[in-house]
Amino acid sequence: MNFEDLKKNYVEVLKNYSNFKGRARRSEYWLFFFVNVVISIILGIVDGLIGIQILSGIYSLIVLVPGIAVAVRRMHDVEKAWFFILIPFYNLYLLCIEGTKGSNEYGEDPKSNV
Repeated sequence: MNFEDLKKNYVEVLKNYSNFKGRARRSEYWLFFFVNVVISIILGIVDGLIGIQILSGIYSLIVLVPGIAVAVRRMHDVEKAWFFILIPFYNLYLLCIEGTKGSNEYGEDPKSNV
């Protein structure tokens, strides 16, 4: 995985910000999560240096809906409804397991598009 792939996956999730249908691969979800953590840490440091918490707050609002959307699509990949993202610990397990091979009720296998 190189920087270009990382950037491409991150931007794809942002472009798909309002798509709560379909499925998302583990890599799509976790790369988005990883980039968000890194950006949040950097913005937190910058906020600390300038003395206000505005940048990290704005960024959190910007990625809130895309983050929820990719999590819902990830649940669909393991054949679960959206509300499973609300169940502590079990949601983490579901985010980590491999998705259903082939089509399911939520759409085509995202691995088949690779």
